[in-house]
Amino acid sequence: MSIKSYKDLIVWQKAMILVKEIYLLTEYFPKDELYGITQQIRRAVVSIPSCIAEGYLRKHKKEYVHFLSISLGSAAELETQILICKMLPKFTQIDFTRTESLLTEVLKMLYVMTNKLET
Repeated sequence: MSIKSYKDLIVWQKAMILVKEIYLLTEYFPKDELYGITQQIRRAVVSIPSCIAEGYLRKHKKEYVHFLSISLGSAAELETQILICKMLPKFTQIDFTRTESLLTEVLKMLYVMTNKLET
């Protein structure tokens, strides 16, 4: 199967599923966090597939790698924000297991993809 669009990239597809998971998960966050960690987490997760798509459509491989790197950074930011939530008492009722598993998968894929394109 040849890749004709960024939508054909498995990493983009998984990142889109991650966006949906995060939006569903953050519905259960405390309402006093709506303009705090909830908004921050949602921004970070949306950035992941967005940068994959933007980079894919760039003219040069160097630009593509740059945007994949930004996507990787956003994924690391999201991972950190989830770890912050897990250490705060107000989030103890929320199960992050599925989200963390999917995020780890996306992080690994982005890391491998970036390294392969750089060499």
